[in-house]
Amino acid sequence: MKSTCVLMLITCLVFGYVSDAMAQRESISINKDWKFRFSHQVEKNKWERVDLPHTWNAQDALSGKLDYKRGIGNYVKRLFFPEEWKGKRIFLRFEGVNSVATVFLNGKCIGEHRGGYGAFVFELTTLIGYGKDNVIEVRANNAERLDVMPLVGDFNMYGGIYRDVELILTDDVCISPLDYASPGVYLIQKKVNNQLAEVDACVKLSNVTDVPQTVTLKVHLYHENKMVNECLKEVVVEPKAMMQSETLSFSLEKPRLWNGKEDPFMYRTVVSLWREGRRIDCIEQPLGLRYYHIDANDGFFLNGKHLSLQGVCRHQERAEVGNALRSAHHEEDVRLMLEMGVNAVRLAHYPQASYMYDLLDKYGIVTWAEIPFVGPGGYEDKGFVDTPDFRVNGKEQLKELIRQHYNHPSICFWGLFNELKEAGDNPLSYIKELNELAHREDVTRPTTAASNQNGALNFVTDLMAWNKYDGWYGATPAFLAHWLDKMHERYPNLKIGISEYGAGGSIYHQQDTLVQSIPVSWWHPENWQTEYHIRNWEIIRARPFVWGTFVWAMFDFGAAHRREGDRPGINDKGLVTHDRKVKKDAFFFYKANWNPEPMVYIAGKRNVERERFVADIMVFSNCQEVMLKINGILVESMKPDAVNVCVFKQVRLRKGENQVEVVGINGRQKWTDNCCWVVR
Repeated sequence: MKSTCVLMLITCLVFGYVSDAMAQRESISINKDWKFRFSHQVEKNKWERVDLPHTWNAQDALSGKLDYKRGIGNYVKRLFFPEEWKGKRIFLRFEGVNSVATVFLNGKCIGEHRGGYGAFVFELTTLIGYGKDNVIEVRANNAERLDVMPLVGDFNMYGGIYRDVELILTDDVCISPLDYASPGVYLIQKKVNNQLAEVDACVKLSNVTDVPQTVTLKVHLYHENKMVNECLKEVVVEPKAMMQSETLSFSLEKPRLWNGKEDPFMYRTVVSLWREGRRIDCIEQPLGLRYYHIDANDGFFLNGKHLSLQGVCRHQERAEVGNALRSAHHEEDVRLMLEMGVNAVRLAHYPQASYMYDLLDKYGIVTWAEIPFVGPGGYEDKGFVDTPDFRVNGKEQLKELIRQHYNHPSICFWGLFNELKEAGDNPLSYIKELNELAHREDVTRPTTAASNQNGALNFVTDLMAWNKYDGWYGATPAFLAHWLDKMHERYPNLKIGISEYGAGGSIYHQQDTLVQSIPVSWWHPENWQTEYHIRNWEIIRARPFVWGTFVWAMFDFGAAHRREGDRPGINDKGLVTHDRKVKKDAFFFYKANWNPEPMVYIAGKRNVERERFVADIMVFSNCQEVMLKINGILVESMKPDAVNVCVFKQVRLRKGENQVEVVGINGRQKWTDNCCWVVR
């Protein structure tokens, strides 16, 4: 008895959990203490210790190395499985391995997963050696291949186990984790309005035993800590059933709605299984009740009220760590979005971490989630090859996206593709198949896509959006107005959005004059990025038929093939630098327009060393009045224009240092910003 207690204590210390007799499910992180080597390192003792999340491309890809390592990396972890776990079911869950993962247990292959951005699960129950060490090996492969999405992309294809890994322990009868690694619970919002919500809870049950199991399935709904609804159903789970579907229906009168940033309220839904009076499994899921629609003339409506979707696009990567993000990284990204006033986000160009969706739910940010069906944009190669393997893989990744993230109220759109071309293998018929599949998987959400082409592929999904870079890749911002008006006139019933718009900008590239940048050059002055966004937002805000707009991008990101801006390997269209340390001027322009908190900001403050004695001084503010002082002397006061910009024209500076101060005034309240410019 003493040795058993010691063994269980050791197990608790190693895996970091304590069992609860009333809740048999345990989730145990196994992120720590893996060994890693590349597949070509076949000599002994080439392993290095790593913790997950991990990528092997954090240095080479982000340095702009064109042929960064794309191949196989081997990960190994030794785990002790105690005898006391016999009788439980044990699952191994990966949240993301890029892009093909082959998994072995004690040297035997137990399965393969193709696709770098979705979770996957294997059951280990009958394969484990109990009372001894077992060895888990993962061969992660980010090599280029034609049977797995994406084939191409203007971003880095980082390799590795770059998201969390856990063991899940359950009873022999459980809510199944095997339905495309979903929670096994789908909260289907059949009808929602201000007066009534009708919801189906569809639950996937699994019974590994050889006999039928009689259980009670319960759904409890909580408003904060108060239970507001309960329903139950006695169920016979058939022998060897892996995913037996059972549905419980419930309704709520006068529900409190998930209302975006204004009130991102969610009910807490607890789904549990009981056998002979004992709880044997339990899953908790959010329920954010909301209804919305998109009008071809008036845009997006949430819970019956118009909401202008002021969005950004976000890649799941950053400086130093690549795509191996921790919770703190996701939290910082969302904090920056909220500071700027973002209320919508496009998670480009692939499913992102579950925790990111949790944060978007929590803070009320309307979300576009998409699969990695990515075309070449302005580059070579193709985003679609018409082969059976590729077609199957894309559909599997779409099922993963929808099933794993079905219950997130923030997700309002399923994205099906980005910048595909019809030349050669035409993806049109396949997009139609994906569209039909998305609607079979989820009857409640519309589909959308991002295009940069003309053609029939623009008329398949429920909504459509375009990647428009007028004023960056040729033309001028004014062309966007012309294009939008012509499209709306020609296709009055088409629901038109802007999925990307943006311009490069380096905080190190400063100039006194305003000249349109050359995108492929090594000179990306920050003031042209600012000008681009001012002019584009003027156009967008005046056209309510545009259902949503998404700045490309919120953050600079790695793209090893790029040779432009202030260094190779970086796409610098972000409003915040790659390391999240510096907010560019355009960030503050949007903050002045999207965040109602009073603020004032001097644009061009990084242009410290100046050549001219006369300057136009641009200020962003949502205050009633802005006052400019130079070297302590009042120059002028003015009211911001329609996009919260003040331009003080032909302001004289003196030789040497000039102290520039602006004061934003709302009644008796004041906000200030200042900087120092030097004229040589």
